[in-house]
Amino acid sequence: MKKIKVCGVGSVLLGDDAVGPYTARWIAANYEFGKGVEVEDLGTPGLDLIAYMTGIDVLILIDSVDNREPAGTVTVYDKAEITRCRPAVRLDPHSPCITESIFVAELAGDGPEEVYLIGVTGEQLDVGAPLSDSVQNAIPLVVEKVLERVVKHGGSFQKREVPTDADIWWENARVEVAV
Repeated sequence: MKKIKVCGVGSVLLGDDAVGPYTARWIAANYEFGKGVEVEDLGTPGLDLIAYMTGIDVLILIDSVDNREPAGTVTVYDKAEITRCRPAVRLDPHSPCITESIFVAELAGDGPEEVYLIGVTGEQLDVGAPLSDSVQNAIPLVVEKVLERVVKHGGSFQKREVPTDADIWWENARVEVAV
């Protein structure tokens, strides 16, 4: 059985950058997963992202992206696309360092075979702002893309009859997903 980890990445204090943590917590509250599948909100990791990559087969990251697409666009990047670009200079200590973490985990011989970044093009990153409507409206598609990849790699899930508390303390929005 493959070990699959779904991780939301981003700062809940910076508007649309919260889409990763928000979606990860929403998924965990609304779905139960079979053995080998974990869902976590990682917040804003730096190179400590490596610790979450080791000992697993598949890593699915959810994060906001700046890819010049319209706000709310959902783009799925695979490991090859993520690592094609050389590691960028870190602008702050909270940068996710996804590419660097993949390289280090592979060098150590314990990195995941498959890595996906499900990116949502952000609209605003103002301190203290909620998710924008365009990003909020993209969350059902993000959830669909996550669940597709879980199943593709042998994981299983079922919708909870009664959702648990999502512990989304910074937001009170509701998301409806038809999966």
